[in-house]
Amino acid sequence: MALSIRLGDARTTAEITRSLDREALGDRLQADRYSAAYALAQLDEDAWPEAEFYRCRIGTRESIVCHSSGGLGNATTLAGPADGVEAILQLHPGFPSTFAIAEPEHVDALERVYSFRHITRMMRMLVTRETFQPNHREAQPMLGAHVDLLNRLYNAEGDPTHYRREHIADGCYWGVVDEERLVAVAGTHAIGRSHSIAILGNVFTHPRFRGRGHATTATSAVTAALLEQVDEVVLSVDPENAPAIHAYRKLGYRYVGDIIEASATRHASTLMTAMRRWAARRRGPDGEQEVVNT
Repeated sequence: MALSIRLGDARTTAEITRSLDREALGDRLQADRYSAAYALAQLDEDAWPEAEFYRCRIGTRESIVCHSSGGLGNATTLAGPADGVEAILQLHPGFPSTFAIAEPEHVDALERVYSFRHITRMMRMLVTRETFQPNHREAQPMLGAHVDLLNRLYNAEGDPTHYRREHIADGCYWGVVDEERLVAVAGTHAIGRSHSIAILGNVFTHPRFRGRGHATTATSAVTAALLEQVDEVVLSVDPENAPAIHAYRKLGYRYVGDIIEASATRHASTLMTAMRRWAARRRGPDGEQEVVNT
């Protein structure tokens, strides 16, 4: 479908489609491989049914928005030029609540559609088999049967978590035991086997046991396990968290760019969005063209 849209003070034409071509999507996302790693993981056979991909072409430039569910919740991943991302979100804003993963240039486009409970600029770091420097301290794999222990640990600071057995079984989680209790853990946000990249995350240490290197040990164990399955592992870290950055660099991770992570809630109701899309289609010839004014 072609759209006549207003972006800022200029009017332009954008072609927006929902894409079901996983190969073409994978080829396009390679240009944003590290920032859009989560979207690449949604191209795996088991994750694909829970994802919707939209592509926007403006001239020779192409943007992608991926709305996905499953795993630990709803997510929206953005890739490509900001004007194309904005055009997609005008018609396909996704879930009422979502976790947005984007590049800094996408913030204005996101703010047109969402309000944020919390938005953070993060460093993206990468490790490969060639650069990995493992920490050889002892850690143990976490299984689905350990879900209650993991939830108890993640809840140590009063933020409730609701991991289920399948979250742990489908991902890759390793923990560290100290004083006969689980005190640190690291895990995954997603594993994209078809494009050989994984996103490490959910790193946490009980407040009483911080400063002992346990998070580094758990992160090293997860990294080692992931690099047996994929070629590259990425993670996100707060640029103000110097100790964590230092620890990741010692493991062989290096900086590859900045991303935005945000808990987001849509401004418009689902009904308003549906009405807007219906009205836009009516304005086009034979219902094939959508015209959107913003």
